[in-house]
Amino acid sequence: MATAGPRRRFSGPLDAFQRFAQLEASGGILLLACAIAALVLANTPWADAYFGFWQSHLRIGWNDFVLDESLLHWINDGLMAVFFFVVGLEIKRELLAGELSSPRQAALPMVAAVGGMLVPAALYAALNAGGEAAAGWGVPMATDIAFALGVLALLGDRVPVSLKVFLTALAIVDDLGAILVIALFYTGDVAAAWLGVGGIALVGLVALNLAGVRYGLPYGILGMLLWFAFLQSGVHATVAGVLAALTIPATARIDGPEFLARGRDFLSAFGRATERTDRRLADQGQQDALHALEEAIEEVSTPLQKLEHALHPWVTYFILPLFALANAGVTVEGGVTGRLVEPIGLGIILGLVVGKQVGVTLFAWLAVRLGLADLPPDVGWLQVYGVAWLAGIGFTMSLFIAGLAFPDGAELLPAAKLAILVASVISGLGGWLVLARTNGARE
Repeated sequence: MATAGPRRRFSGPLDAFQRFAQLEASGGILLLACAIAALVLANTPWADAYFGFWQSHLRIGWNDFVLDESLLHWINDGLMAVFFFVVGLEIKRELLAGELSSPRQAALPMVAAVGGMLVPAALYAALNAGGEAAAGWGVPMATDIAFALGVLALLGDRVPVSLKVFLTALAIVDDLGAILVIALFYTGDVAAAWLGVGGIALVGLVALNLAGVRYGLPYGILGMLLWFAFLQSGVHATVAGVLAALTIPATARIDGPEFLARGRDFLSAFGRATERTDRRLADQGQQDALHALEEAIEEVSTPLQKLEHALHPWVTYFILPLFALANAGVTVEGGVTGRLVEPIGLGIILGLVVGKQVGVTLFAWLAVRLGLADLPPDVGWLQVYGVAWLAGIGFTMSLFIAGLAFPDGAELLPAAKLAILVASVISGLGGWLVLARTNGARE
């Protein structure tokens, strides 16, 4: 006789975070597979076809409004804008109701993230100041949340949930820092007219929010206009994704108690209607109760959470793997590998591997020492140090910033990519070895 499966419980914030972490971890595995595939293809007889494919052009538009860009640019400037949009949604959610919602709660990951950005950038700058690769100081500042959570997933129960929450909050603050760096330091000449058009679109998005508009179409139209205007203005188009995300409504029309009260009434009405009929198809009373319940569910949900839930799988399983497949390929040859021991390679590797360890651990210790924050009750300093290692997995954002820092560097960009891959592997293995020594208890 078949036994009934476990009933599905209503999930709380912890369950929601666990689903998020599992999605990121499994996405990290796919990301790794695509990075390996790109690296292999770039070092086989099919290398020319691999690089040539991403340089083939795709033309979209009509009349005078035409964008004719390579596939690589469509991925980096178009699809990655969706990635940054989701990052913006995550940042807003964390600021409103997550680990960054209160100063005391946010202090530890925020201070640790600042240290994890400043120290790597300083190490890189010290090695490359005045040199041909000086513009790459932002490359070792990044942390790849998908890969980092993927390593934590391999450790299972030896890693407490609070440590995963700390790493996630740290990486989100790190993403915010990277976005600011891109907007402020990796923006070329600005076309004021197009920037003005983008400003008008942004004001329109804010007005929609203030007016209580919750339908996606007007936000989508103005969001596309904002992206196009930024693309034409010289400000990197992905910044438009973050700005658009911050305008998405994050409040529900009804609160939890009101939803529960309505839900009970609608379910009772459905039950009464069910007692009056034995038909397979719902009668009018049942349909009315179901429709009313659907409306209540819609009103208790926030547009921000619905969008994040809908887009996150697309970003995790399609956009980021495609980005890795297009950007991680680098031909490993003498000229490129020799760059690993030159300032550009050493700056990235030391920044991600050493700088992240020192920056994250030292600044977290200072935050606790100065009374600004507390360690989570089941997290010890050895585990914080392990997370500092994992923060050195730069990958996605590091590759992205490298492409902005060295847009025309025939030698610099491949060298930066290889250094990022080497540093990310070292950081991932180091973090796994450190955290494998723990048993989930405070150490």
